[in-house]
Amino acid sequence: MSHKGRVRHSLDELSDEELLDLRMCDLSLNIKGTPLEEAIERLYSELEQKKIRLRPHVWLSDDWFVPDGVAGMAVPFYLAHRRLRRLEEKQMLEVEGGSEEECMRILRHEAGHVLDNAYRLRRRKCWREVFGKASQPYPDQYDPRPYSKSYVLHLDLWYAQSHPVEDFAETFAVWLKPRSRWRVQYQGWPALKKLEFVDELMGEIRQQKPIVASRKPVDPLRAIRRTLRQHYRRKRARYGLDHPDFYDRDLLRLFSGSPQSAKCPSAAAFLRRVRPELRRVVARWTGEYQYTIDQVLSEMIDRCRELNLRLEQPESEARREALAMLTVQTMNYLHNGHHRIAL
Repeated sequence: MSHKGRVRHSLDELSDEELLDLRMCDLSLNIKGTPLEEAIERLYSELEQKKIRLRPHVWLSDDWFVPDGVAGMAVPFYLAHRRLRRLEEKQMLEVEGGSEEECMRILRHEAGHVLDNAYRLRRRKCWREVFGKASQPYPDQYDPRPYSKSYVLHLDLWYAQSHPVEDFAETFAVWLKPRSRWRVQYQGWPALKKLEFVDELMGEIRQQKPIVASRKPVDPLRAIRRTLRQHYRRKRARYGLDHPDFYDRDLLRLFSGSPQSAKCPSAAAFLRRVRPELRRVVARWTGEYQYTIDQVLSEMIDRCRELNLRLEQPESEARREALAMLTVQTMNYLHNGHHRIAL
């Protein structure tokens, strides 16, 4: 069947395999009339409440991003259709921006990038004195300091610490959120000075016309000829593990490899059964992608099978210990500098 033949069907009628064979440009998606449109309108309302006249242009693409030199943002295509949200969750084990709260957090962050572009804020000496040089190399990975009070806390994984432009976008997002009480929340933190700077800066530019007003979309969905199968192959590779970092001794502490335990339940089967719960909880605690955590679990399950490990202790106790072990291994991975840079 041709691509054109496929898109005549409703996306809801297609199987996962049929969807994965569709080119992204053939999805025929639209923001209008979706919950995503409502979220964007809410963002505009929040900007209006702060008397900021700029309304970021928004278009669908393959991910969240704000291109340099454009007064707008790209949002991922799956947020424009419930069937594609389900596919995203099946492929990546979660939907980034899928809840109303998370979507608004990311939209506020991206709006900070848009204002930075539109008013060329990073070129100002006062901006550089507060946030640093935007020209410094953008990292593929970063190693944050979790207890630093020099940065606001907004997105997961202490994202403000990854680069000066992210520090500004995160600070702006905290400032923009209605009823955030940032003056109280960050009282005594060095980060408060950044918030006060953003408050003063927005007061200065709020009624000015943007210097950059380009609304040209970059990599719009209609121009992406990759299939969804190719897209997810790339995305999984991006968020997978290069070198999973756990040790046999941790598994041997939790499970038994002795011949006497041969009649006990398989440790691999136990981990497979509790896998969704472990993945979900550790993702919530660490902020890491469920897909990445699942790669660690997959390696653990394979190793349990290779070592023929068995479950001797009660399942409730083993579940708690497995959760602790997976959390430690994920945090070890993160603190070795493997932090996602996605927005």
